[in-house]
Amino acid sequence: MSSIIIGRQFCGPPKSGNGGYVCGVLAKDIAGPATSVLRAPIPLDTPLGLEPVDGGFVMTNDEGQLIGRGDPSEGAELPNPPPAPDLDAARAAGARYAGHTTAFHPICFTCGAEREDGDGLRVFAGRLGSADEGVVAAVWTPHAAFADADGLIRPEVIWAALDCPGYFAWVEREGRHGALLGTMTGEVIRRPRPGEDCIVLAWTLAREGRKETAGVALYDAHGALMARGHQVWIVMGPRPSAEVPQVTASAAISEA
Repeated sequence: MSSIIIGRQFCGPPKSGNGGYVCGVLAKDIAGPATSVLRAPIPLDTPLGLEPVDGGFVMTNDEGQLIGRGDPSEGAELPNPPPAPDLDAARAAGARYAGHTTAFHPICFTCGAEREDGDGLRVFAGRLGSADEGVVAAVWTPHAAFADADGLIRPEVIWAALDCPGYFAWVEREGRHGALLGTMTGEVIRRPRPGEDCIVLAWTLAREGRKETAGVALYDAHGALMARGHQVWIVMGPRPSAEVPQVTASAAISEA
């Protein structure tokens, strides 16, 4: 078994690892689509076990408790993303990011407005133009600090960039917050280079009890798909009052 440390830089909530980043750590060495499931809060600045199992990887804490697991996936959950909005529309959406006016997790690696470029990702996804409620977008320009030896952005960072937009799609749809990423299935098709403008898109799918699902996608500046994902969020606090029916991406973004 090897050991890995999730540094404080990669937090989501102040005392736990960023869900998308940790899902990406579990999936980055799996060829093709992968599904990562998080079972417990991710300790920061603490050695964690990372063991290959059945073609995937298992992460445990120092007491052997399961933290998360990543496994190869057939990708059946992955959405067929709609056409990307253009850069101007995505930038305008980012200006409407809810975190600009309300403190959610201001130091989150993905969406924290208090993080500097190169320290955090600063992915600020806000409501997309005249699209239906529950569709958010942003422009993300990856920093060179997140590139590997090949000069491309690391896979786990791409997973992290897709994390919070799915959360904020539900914030925009329901006007509330309080959920944790439980499961993420993702596929990285092409990794961006530092300084390359990318478009992030996320949309709500369905809600069943405390589970809310979202689709997320990453495109290049010309609208070519670079990565996509399916997320399951676990709602914290009181049980939602009603289920939300399945919404297709094309219907939700027909006005975008």
